[in-house]
Amino acid sequence: MSRTRRSQDLRVPAGLLIPAALGVAILVLPMVGLIVRAPWGDLPSILGSDEVLTALRLSLVTATVSTGVALVCGVPVAWLLARTDLPGRSVLRGLVTVPLVLPPVVGGVALLMVFGRRGLVGGWLYDTFGISLPFTTEAVVLAQVFVAMPFLIVAVEGALRTADRRYEDVAATLGASSWTTFRRVTLPGVAPGVLAGAVLCWARALGEFGATVTFAGSFPGTTRTLPLEAYVAINSGNSDVAIVLSLLMIAVSVTILVGLRDRWIGAA
Repeated sequence: MSRTRRSQDLRVPAGLLIPAALGVAILVLPMVGLIVRAPWGDLPSILGSDEVLTALRLSLVTATVSTGVALVCGVPVAWLLARTDLPGRSVLRGLVTVPLVLPPVVGGVALLMVFGRRGLVGGWLYDTFGISLPFTTEAVVLAQVFVAMPFLIVAVEGALRTADRRYEDVAATLGASSWTTFRRVTLPGVAPGVLAGAVLCWARALGEFGATVTFAGSFPGTTRTLPLEAYVAINSGNSDVAIVLSLLMIAVSVTILVGLRDRWIGAA
């Protein structure tokens, strides 16, 4: 019976097969094109060039710092959304997840309006302390946090909603404070969800382009991350460098997706 059912599962209607094949081709062929056109013989020299190493170092540092900031700020937000009856909670959830669907360039413009020299907060920072955030490495981190933290919040909120709360109730009956319960019981219980969210957040920060180029610019060694270095390379006619950097970022993305496959996609 199981063999018959399996054979039935293998029969795909032509009406589904043709558009499915088209969809797979649209998604996969661009990556195949990169692999075919990649200058494999020049790979070591391109990856070892000063420009690429500088962009790679900056990307790794800023993505890691922004993920740390997202963890410190995002986990409490996820807890508020999952465990409290905060008034306007649904509105708050919508606001903190807007960057998931917002065009990145729009995010960069919004950051400029708030943290620019004439922005709502940036004007005060500049007039009071002489601090100017746009077009600095700190601006790169802020842009990455803006676009990547929602991934962490969504993952952690989901983990908190599905976590078994009996252990927290036991801790409360034993006299543990809410902070102690969160730190010693809740957080360890949702650690896999936090880790998955942090990895997704880091990957999104590593690939951030639109908000970064709008809010931080593209200055070598200061704000030019890997995506910006690839963009500069393709615009200057150096397609080999752009292809290699694209393959590098694809490799990172595929590695992360494979590592989180059982959690986010499900086993085949």
